[in-house]
Amino acid sequence: METYYVLIVGFLFLLAVSLLIIGVSNDAVNFLNSAIGSNAASFQVILAIATAGVLIGAIFSNGMMEVARKGIFNPEHFAFSEIMIIFLAVMLTNILLLDFFNTVGLPTSTTVSIVFGLFGASVAVSVYKITGSDAATEVGTYINIENSMLIIAGIFLSVVIAFTAGMIIQWIVRFAFSFNIRKSYKYCSGIWGGVAITTILYFLLIKGAEGSTLVTPQMLAFMNTYTAQILLVSLLGWTLLFQLLVFFTRINILKIIVLAGTFALAMAFAGNDLVNFIGVPLAGFESFRAFSAAGGADAGGFMMEALREPVNTPVYFLLASGLIMILTLRFSKKARTVTATTIDLSRQDAGYERFASSSLARFIVRRTVEFSNGVGKITPRLVNRFIRKRFDAEQARDDKQEKIAFDLVRASVNLVVASILIAFGTSHRLPLSTTYVTFMVAMGTSLADGAWGRDSAVFRITGVLTVVGGWFFTAFSAFLVSFIIATLIYFGKLPVIVILIGLSSYILLRTHTFHRKRIEKETRLNGIVRTSSREILKSCDDEVKTAIIKASKIFSLTYTSFLKEKRGELKSARKEAKHLSREIKHIQEEIPETLRKFDVTDLEIGRHYVQVVAYMKEMSNSLLHIVLPAYNHLDNNYAFDREQTNQLKELNDRMGEFFKFITNLLKIKNNGQMEELVHRRDEMMDLVNEILLSRIKILKKNKKGVKISVTYIEMLTETKNLLLDLVQLVKSEVNLVQSPVTEKTLLAEVLD
Repeated sequence: METYYVLIVGFLFLLAVSLLIIGVSNDAVNFLNSAIGSNAASFQVILAIATAGVLIGAIFSNGMMEVARKGIFNPEHFAFSEIMIIFLAVMLTNILLLDFFNTVGLPTSTTVSIVFGLFGASVAVSVYKITGSDAATEVGTYINIENSMLIIAGIFLSVVIAFTAGMIIQWIVRFAFSFNIRKSYKYCSGIWGGVAITTILYFLLIKGAEGSTLVTPQMLAFMNTYTAQILLVSLLGWTLLFQLLVFFTRINILKIIVLAGTFALAMAFAGNDLVNFIGVPLAGFESFRAFSAAGGADAGGFMMEALREPVNTPVYFLLASGLIMILTLRFSKKARTVTATTIDLSRQDAGYERFASSSLARFIVRRTVEFSNGVGKITPRLVNRFIRKRFDAEQARDDKQEKIAFDLVRASVNLVVASILIAFGTSHRLPLSTTYVTFMVAMGTSLADGAWGRDSAVFRITGVLTVVGGWFFTAFSAFLVSFIIATLIYFGKLPVIVILIGLSSYILLRTHTFHRKRIEKETRLNGIVRTSSREILKSCDDEVKTAIIKASKIFSLTYTSFLKEKRGELKSARKEAKHLSREIKHIQEEIPETLRKFDVTDLEIGRHYVQVVAYMKEMSNSLLHIVLPAYNHLDNNYAFDREQTNQLKELNDRMGEFFKFITNLLKIKNNGQMEELVHRRDEMMDLVNEILLSRIKILKKNKKGVKISVTYIEMLTETKNLLLDLVQLVKSEVNLVQSPVTEKTLLAEVLD
């Protein structure tokens, strides 16, 4: 029997390593997004600073381990065998949930996952204990309801507090600095630096020191006695130092604050969230040690009073966990995917938006605009003008500056506010969600900074609502999945454990493959906009060729699958058509940023470029409106008639030849073949019109086949539009590459 539990403890530690990797991939956004988004330093420097913070924070995390041991349930009412079921169910649940969210690129909460996982598993075991016992007991006997509700309330209340604190503090700091940082930097950066560093030191060193294995009671007593003096000396000392650096050096104080904040937040993250990754396995290990020390006790009757006793976690466990977190931080690609979501939702400039608008987001924006206009009417005009000037990001825009998501002022506020809130929660033994806090602080500062403008607000708010909705989904899913897994293990024992671990491994491999393909696709999208005229033109030429080749394959697959009634293949064609449309939409939304990269002498190139992108978009729209009616016809199981099958097959074959001619024409860029292109297009248009006329005759002769006739007419009409769009696209692309201005630009760049 003891061997059985040795295997379970071994499973728990293997799962802990996996959870450390998956969890850090999810939570890296918490302390990397501000430094990366503001380009405070190179990625390697940011990573090195975060690494040091994680390692030190891991050592200071000992006090939080009590949450996994007795924060959610009362361990003295559970037998050793039941405790191990709870712990194993929680670990399997966390791995599956967090990997899913990492794969789709949404930041979720490891804290919520662990808390609700413990809650669900312990409730499941409690219910089965009650139903299998003659004694009259309640679930409240087994579950620490009061403490659980306090932890859950603290987690969700932190969302509101973080958003509000981030918004207010950012407004104050931005008002002081304005967006024209060059003018205000000399007078504000020293004071803000002193306040920021002092605040970080207070919460991380003084408040965060409580409960650490390395801090002696004497050291803690000294810090508590002289707190005010330490803070005053720190504030004056840092302010004076930073002000001297401003006056006599070129050191950027804001970068120092951001990098210090990155270190602090990484440290706060490790101190607060390490319990989410190794707290449960360590509690399982301590349970096993207590059971083994009892010497032959019955696993079903040995109650776990030992978990109520305070235990200092060995430093080597903390250090090993910190090293795994560091390696994950360095090599995980999923960590960068999750980071990108938060940066996209908080960036200052408009552009490609990952999320579509929703009715709720449009309602919120509409009401907010009305409220803002109402406040503006009752505020004195001079006050309005002065505030608008302080918050005018466009007036202070520097086109020569490297494109960044947001500036160092906002990055510093993000880090300072988030680290304060998380460290405060940690010092009070509240396992706040670092993801919730950092994300909502970033959203609050974005709102205060005007990043959610009229052109982007609906998309950003939809993104925030999506992420927050995912958080509630995490809580519900963690409870339900953990409840189910605990039930299966409770009744199935070792065979079920082996099956669940095998199933979990398979799911992790599948999501890894999905994530890799998704990253490859996003890499292609992010590589579209280049930095020079030559790179833009070459990229545009490549994109046109690629788009036409994809359109050819989608068109052929659509007609072939439709005529053979292959719904699965037609579904794939619909998916590919939507992907192509999204890729071209991405290019279209980046047009303003791309045009800024052209010189004044290249305006004619810019006009041709806009035309090319516009016709690409029209081509993708026509293609999509060919695929959708075909798919809907099959999906609704409408009837077919075969009277025009041969005509449609001929159309499909000749369209394939037409696409090949276009591809060859784009390779040689020969204007002399334009007449041949137009001639071939007209022949194709005549064929489509002939098929349409035949369909009208069939419709007049037969009263049946209304649905198929509507589908044919819609597909054929859009095929005509596709032919027109293709010819215009080719003409615009050839004009772009062969225009005199373009040739001159390319020649000049080659000579350089």
